[in-house]
Amino acid sequence: MFEFEFKTLSLEAVPAAMERALRYRLLNMPEIAASICEDVLAVDPDNQEAIVMLILATTDRFDSPRPVLVKSARDLVPRLHGAYEREYYAGIVWEREAIAWMRSNRPLSGPAAFDCFLQAMLCFERAEALRPPANDDAILRWNSCARLIMSNREVCRADEVDEIAANLGE
Repeated sequence: MFEFEFKTLSLEAVPAAMERALRYRLLNMPEIAASICEDVLAVDPDNQEAIVMLILATTDRFDSPRPVLVKSARDLVPRLHGAYEREYYAGIVWEREAIAWMRSNRPLSGPAAFDCFLQAMLCFERAEALRPPANDDAILRWNSCARLIMSNREVCRADEVDEIAANLGE
């Protein structure tokens, strides 16, 4: 395996780099967006915009439940300064992990998704209590999680799996 020494971004280039990171996220190229955020954080470790973008770019890669990526995203959340931001983005990580479970078709993925959605909803409830005026993002996310649970029969508590299976056999 090759080892490279990364080149250092100048502080003056950070705003343009963050614009590029957003562009790459919108182009569904989260790996490149994440790399740009890593470069920004190497020269400005406390850059809140880069931390948020890196959380989002990392969760964009949750095409299936991938513990390494989930841990990477969760490890970034405590670096956010505001309590609202920590709760809100922790909820985003849980929500996107839930969706990855829901789409995975792995055994017991429904109960895993259900548990993750509930964790997300708890985070969003805490964020709602801390939200700035006229910011209902946490409410929108909570409602989205609730709708995804209610509209997907497979997304249920683990103890409901046997009941569903029994009903299918009848």
